[in-house]
Amino acid sequence: MKKILGLVLAGLVLLGAGCSKVPAGHVGVKVYLLGGDKGVDQTVLSPGRYYIGFNEELFLFPTFSQNNVWTQDIRPDSPSDESISFGTREGLSVSADIGITYAIQPDKVANVFQKYRKGVDEITDVYLRNMVRDALVKAASTKEIESVYGAGKTELISEVEEIVRSQVKDVGIIVERVYWVGDLRLPQSITASINAKIQATQVSMQRENEIKTAQAQAMIEVAKAKGEADAQLEKARAESESIKMKGEAEASAIRSKANALAQNANLVELIRSERWDGKLPTSMIPGSAVPFITVK
Repeated sequence: MKKILGLVLAGLVLLGAGCSKVPAGHVGVKVYLLGGDKGVDQTVLSPGRYYIGFNEELFLFPTFSQNNVWTQDIRPDSPSDESISFGTREGLSVSADIGITYAIQPDKVANVFQKYRKGVDEITDVYLRNMVRDALVKAASTKEIESVYGAGKTELISEVEEIVRSQVKDVGIIVERVYWVGDLRLPQSITASINAKIQATQVSMQRENEIKTAQAQAMIEVAKAKGEADAQLEKARAESESIKMKGEAEASAIRSKANALAQNANLVELIRSERWDGKLPTSMIPGSAVPFITVK
């Protein structure tokens, strides 16, 4: 009886030892190592515990987004320089740190493993890195260094991202982003030359903007002066017109008064008498008439 119990316990221990866990946030794929069923089991294992026999191996794949960087820096998880080098159209060598963010479609995990025969770490550091490097070398080979270093930097990494995305999307890997980490590393002499040219261009643009500003200000001053001159001219015209109208009115009044006096002799005599002070002239020219006195 004790012997049987011991065998049962031993069996349970062996059975427990053969159980493997698929943790939360992951899926698993079982691979048969030997026999007629050798190969990848197409059944995707969701989180839980599964018996894995001596002829089987379990590979885990995360269902959440993965982020990885390949840099020049030496780190515990990266004991060597993993930065990527590429050449430009002129043949200049450039080194860069690059990152990638991607996710594996859970329902295509078996397809991914069947394609690469590796786990997620090896897929990232071998296959995806090689794809990024090859895409970068291809895209940069048609660009000049000034384009790569300057405004074309974003365009270049976007081309790389699209190339890699198209290569793996049908397999079951979704590339979310490929990006630069920090600045590109160029020979110091090339960097100095490019920076000097950029600075010269910026100074030239600043001078051009200053000239445009001065021209605009001059045009404003000219318009302002013209406006003031036009205003003065209009004022002078108005004053001249006013004087003219006033003169014409006065002349008209004089003419009207003269006509009235000419047509009414008695009125003339009345006005003259009203203005006479009653004194006779002290001297008279022979033959002249005495004012207001009619001699019969």
